[in-house]
Amino acid sequence: MKKRIIIGLACFTSIFFLGGIYIIGSIQRATSTLDNLIKLHQVQILRDQLLIAAKRTQSDLAYKDTRYSEDIEKVIGNVVVMAGESKKCSECHHTAEVAARIADLEARIDAYEDSLSRLLTMRAGRLRLAAEQDRALKIGQELTDKLDSMVFVTKAELEKKTRSSLRDIGEMKTLLFALISAGPILAICLAIVFIKGFTGPVDAILQATRKVKAGDLAFRIEGLKDEFGEVADSFNEMAASLNEQMQNLQRAEQMKMVGEMAAGLVHEIKNPLTGIKATMQVLIEQGSCGREDRVVLSKVMEEVKRIETLMKSLLDFAKPPRPQLMPVDINEVLESTLAFSIPYSGIASSRGKSIEVKRVFDPHLPMIPADPGQMRQVFLNLLMNALEAMPEGGVLTVRTSGAESAEEIRIDVADTGKGIDDETGEKIFRPFFTTKHKGTGLGLAVTKGFVEMHGGTIGVEKNPGGGTIFRIRLPGKAATDGAGRERIPQN
Repeated sequence: MKKRIIIGLACFTSIFFLGGIYIIGSIQRATSTLDNLIKLHQVQILRDQLLIAAKRTQSDLAYKDTRYSEDIEKVIGNVVVMAGESKKCSECHHTAEVAARIADLEARIDAYEDSLSRLLTMRAGRLRLAAEQDRALKIGQELTDKLDSMVFVTKAELEKKTRSSLRDIGEMKTLLFALISAGPILAICLAIVFIKGFTGPVDAILQATRKVKAGDLAFRIEGLKDEFGEVADSFNEMAASLNEQMQNLQRAEQMKMVGEMAAGLVHEIKNPLTGIKATMQVLIEQGSCGREDRVVLSKVMEEVKRIETLMKSLLDFAKPPRPQLMPVDINEVLESTLAFSIPYSGIASSRGKSIEVKRVFDPHLPMIPADPGQMRQVFLNLLMNALEAMPEGGVLTVRTSGAESAEEIRIDVADTGKGIDDETGEKIFRPFFTTKHKGTGLGLAVTKGFVEMHGGTIGVEKNPGGGTIFRIRLPGKAATDGAGRERIPQN
């Protein structure tokens, strides 16, 4: 938005600056045109006066020696006026063609003046005076005709030029009025654009804040750009963070309630279940039971053990024990878990399919503070899930890696099974969510809780070679409180 404002103001200023230059230039051109027209009209007036003086002189010469003749001094005065007007014409700057015509005109005027001078000063006979008068009249007539032609032509050209100049000045005036009128209109348009550019995003952000205030934390601002786009992105991140925190708080409250209920439920079920288990054990050990009864009692014992396992998982999830941190080699924990789980899982052997186990351990993996028992439970859950995901056999890859700064280590458990879709991947760590027929839906939830209690994270990704990758990240150093003491994360 800042860039748009700068560009808009720069364009507005440039338009007015160029418009001002154009207006000043137009005024100067119009003034120059009018000055030129005034000079041309002055020249035309001089030529008219020269023509009038020539005609008067010619009239005085025609009526010489008659009762209509003028005084000799008046005739001489007209000749002097005519000579003076011709001098004024020659003082102006002209083109070569016009200068040649003016020179010819001056020559004719000089010849006419000489002829008149001889006529007025001669003391000859009547016949000679008449001949000299006729000669002066002829020269004067030629001069008058020449002046008439020049005045007619120049007057027509001057009128044409005057109309053209006035038309150009009128168009220039219209354009100037248009430019002057366009200034406020352009300013209003720019103001509307700027106001709309400000108010639109501000209204969108205000509406978003009202939505969030009303509890709609899923609302997001879209379509904003520039600085408002950055504000919208920050607002969306804030709303997403608030939404996540609210969900975490709700989940924490739910888990607290589940924990309290689970603790009470386990306590209430544990004693009767222990009694049932002991009774079944006694009945099985007695020799009075028949073979079919023993089979039934064995199945009951298996179901009792399954209930115990479920109760333990529920209690671990609801009230997980605090991890007892000590220096642990994750490679050793993984190796011992693999050695325990793979041979005795019974999954691959029961289906007659082979599962290849690949160990890709980082030999330089640092020791980290962890609870070996809880870590073993985490890895066992992931390994069992991986084995169950490959009913037709496949490859199980366990990989460890550590950063050079020992700030974080990574554990990957990958299988080549059927994999999981995106929707399942989003729900897989939720409590009581399972895709298995006999699953409790607590294994991965407990696993996630143990990992987070160690300050780590766990996620699920698609294996590029097919199947699923569970990726765990654990801190390489123990977290401490402000006094430098080791701090154990709380659930």
